Amino acid sequence: MASYAHKTIATLFAGTVLAVGVASPASAQTKQDGLVNVVIGDVTILEDVNIAAAVDAAVQACDVVDVGNVTALATQTDNTSRTSVVCRQEDGDKVRFVQN
Repeated sequence: MASYAHKTIATLFAGTVLAVGVASPASAQTKQDGLVNVVIGDVTILEDVNIAAAVDAAVQACDVVDVGNVTALATQTDNTSRTSVVCRQEDGDKVRFVQN
């Protein structure tokens, strides 16, 4: 009976190790380098630029006064690799930060 318990614990431990091993590479894919792309509609207007330059371009394209929120969006995009929409222009095009 003790042998069965040891096998069960060993199987559970091996399953946990495999689950952790599979999850680790996914988190390593996040590319935090302080650089993002700025996209308006379907056109990338700035590629691989630092967050300050990206924020400046987005603030001008969106006519936004609150630079702090735009900076937070750019930083969030760099940290999570998720696209952030800064605004929508009059013609409907979105101004977005995209991970480089």
